[in-house]
Amino acid sequence: MSINTGLLKQVCEVAGAPGFEKRIRDLVIQEVTPLVDEVKVDNIGNVIAIKKGSKNPDGKRVMVAAHMDEIGFIVTHVDDNGFLRFHTLGGFDPKTLTAQRVIVHGKKDLVGVMGSKPIHVMTPEERNKLPKTTDYFIDLGMPKDEVEQYVQVGDSVTRDRELIEMGDCVNCKSIDNRVAVFILIEALKTVKNPPYDVYATFTVQEEVGLRGANVAAHGVNPDFGIALDTTIAFDVPGASPHEKVTELGKGTAIKIMDAMTICDYRMVDFMKKTADSNQIKWQPEILTAGGTDTAGVQRMGKQGAIAGAISIPTRHMHQVIEMANKKDIAASIQLLNGCLENIDQHDWKH
Repeated sequence: MSINTGLLKQVCEVAGAPGFEKRIRDLVIQEVTPLVDEVKVDNIGNVIAIKKGSKNPDGKRVMVAAHMDEIGFIVTHVDDNGFLRFHTLGGFDPKTLTAQRVIVHGKKDLVGVMGSKPIHVMTPEERNKLPKTTDYFIDLGMPKDEVEQYVQVGDSVTRDRELIEMGDCVNCKSIDNRVAVFILIEALKTVKNPPYDVYATFTVQEEVGLRGANVAAHGVNPDFGIALDTTIAFDVPGASPHEKVTELGKGTAIKIMDAMTICDYRMVDFMKKTADSNQIKWQPEILTAGGTDTAGVQRMGKQGAIAGAISIPTRHMHQVIEMANKKDIAASIQLLNGCLENIDQHDWKH
């Protein structure tokens, strides 16, 4: 199964920092509207695309969540020389900011660079210190009076990096979690006859605390929940076997737990059986640090949900060089399809 890399490129590259998801939301609405029976946007900005079930007298609901936001920044200050200070939106390893281009989304988009003190003028002590995000500033190459024509405190900033193909992989900023947005869109194209109502939910503000998923799950009140998100693939030099979490090319990952969720054993069992019966390559995932929308989907409905997650193995997480294997992405689409089409066939009582 090949994947639509053109759409994936478009989805990954469009801007959408936490709280500033309008551009990616507009793209999602454009893509999903012809595929579903109803599209809603709630007050916090989640997109909820509903595909009605074909065998659903009890009104059962399956919520599938993929967050739209990407890690980014917000402008906090413009100094006398036109340099911008910022606060992070989401988790960053500060050293990954070095030598990066960003896009400041003011009255118009402006390309900037992450600047910091040159090594040539650092003291020996400074050279040996780990960098902090506060060591960096954004340089737009303009004086203050020109910067202030376009930029103000509160404008969002995203990272600038295009999607490319590398061997069997795709590489871009924001594979986390735009690859899951892509997977959910593609699944809506191919899931023809789900037995239960599917609430395909594209959530906001996951990177700052699962905020959109919490709101959406409370509103949808699902019986079953499936989150879609990236997970660590630490299959690189220096990694011990027990540290890898997942590996690229070994298939989609079925989450067993992360730091915020112990997945329902019934959903884990269902996903494993669905993968095996459809000859879909998969690997188990236990992520001891970090959480996903799985937590919100599982816990924030009025009765809770039987919930789990399909995870996409990804190297170089929260950098601009995130990498996922195209076969793993395709396997994730296939597993989601199989789960949505056969969820009524599983014995959920045991």
